[in-house]
Amino acid sequence: MRRDKVSIKYKIFLYLTAFVAVMLILLWLFQIVFLDDFYKQIKIHSIKSMAETIENNVGTENFQEFLSSLSREEDACIKILDDSGKTKYSVESQPNCIIHKLPPSELFRLYSSAEQNGGSYLEVFSMDKTMEKRGPAGYPFTNGFAPLGNLPGNIIYVKIVSTGDGSHSIIMLNSTITPVNATVNTLRIQLIWVTGITLLLALLMGLFISRKVSDPIIKINSSAKELAKGNYETSFPGRGYLEITELNDTLNYAAKELSKVEGLRRELIANISHDLRTPLTMITGYGEVMRDLPGENTPENVQIIIDEAKRLTTLVNDILDISQLQSGTRKINIETFNITESIRRILQRYNKLIEQEGYRIDFKSDKDIWVNADSVKISQVIYNLINNAITYTGADRTVTIIQSSTPKGVKVEITDTGEGISEEMLPLIWDRYYKIDKAHKRAAIGTGLGLSIVKSILDMHGAEYGVESELGKGSTFWFELTLNKNIEFEIT
Repeated sequence: MRRDKVSIKYKIFLYLTAFVAVMLILLWLFQIVFLDDFYKQIKIHSIKSMAETIENNVGTENFQEFLSSLSREEDACIKILDDSGKTKYSVESQPNCIIHKLPPSELFRLYSSAEQNGGSYLEVFSMDKTMEKRGPAGYPFTNGFAPLGNLPGNIIYVKIVSTGDGSHSIIMLNSTITPVNATVNTLRIQLIWVTGITLLLALLMGLFISRKVSDPIIKINSSAKELAKGNYETSFPGRGYLEITELNDTLNYAAKELSKVEGLRRELIANISHDLRTPLTMITGYGEVMRDLPGENTPENVQIIIDEAKRLTTLVNDILDISQLQSGTRKINIETFNITESIRRILQRYNKLIEQEGYRIDFKSDKDIWVNADSVKISQVIYNLINNAITYTGADRTVTIIQSSTPKGVKVEITDTGEGISEEMLPLIWDRYYKIDKAHKRAAIGTGLGLSIVKSILDMHGAEYGVESELGKGSTFWFELTLNKNIEFEIT
């Protein structure tokens, strides 16, 4: 079974159960399997620390009392010999302490082992093995008090230390390792119960946590499927913990925005359809008139068909431009050109409009300015901003273009005398789906998609741009080409 086919509910359940199982295994290992080894290591560490304590206090006042107290605390026998093997101090805290029963030969063996081992020697053994090896001689443990298998183990630790007068003392310590069989049996029974109870609780908690975590995700998934079907009214109500709450809020916001985009998309299709239908209707109508009425085959009617075909071509080209610019498939081609002269050439296209329709376009510039940018696309920006101003200018039909030098480069402003735009609408006008009024207005020139194209081109150049407008006082659209690492300016 593939991992990506397993639900999060069962994954959480399995992970939690596996974690509990691992913890129980570790508990069994430490409390049952390795308990005897841990116990021995603790006793060995304790008896070595005891030897260091004695070494640090050799020769102090009331040393014998100190040894007696230490022997009771650590439950260990103490025997200290001098260089000749004579006993200097002896404390027997256990009734059958081995180091006090050893013959001189065994004491000498332990001393030799310590000397060969760098001054210390540790011996750990079971009492039954000791008796089997040594026999009953010298050992008082053969009177049948306990079976051999249950006899305690022993630790003997020997350390040779220097005294203040240059001689040596031999510290011998003996501690008993009590059998832990009874303790292990007790712990085993307890752990059987603990294991059963813990596994049961782990299963119940795993089911509870997995459902608590997975239920909100399941609800989100169900709502997301509805959203994918185009049901933008769907909501994401799931709660439970912070991340799910934030995800639901984000998805609710996304659904709301997608709903807006869908509405704007439909409006855009309706508007484009209108703009496409109008020239097609005129072309078809004039063509039929020229076909059916011999006297209507005039240059004026042919010119109308040509103009409407051009408008249709322009609309299609603008739609393609928007798509290519926003998808990133069209790149900018940086070159040095005279932006002032470019504006003058663009204005020549409007001579017929100025003569026939009475429009007035004023251009003001302080000097010619050369810039590094994409000349074709910047010309497209200027052309679309002028078209937008012509479409929405006031009754005086006046459009003003101002080019000025700035510390950063060049600024171009295009002003109309129309009704203006309310402040809350200003951030929205660059959106390709947005229009200020619901009544679709056919542009006097161009297609009405210009501002979206302007925004895309200026964004590609990294230029600053904006609009200043007040209701009843017209609007001023502007852009400023600035110096940066990709685009530089030369002002002459």
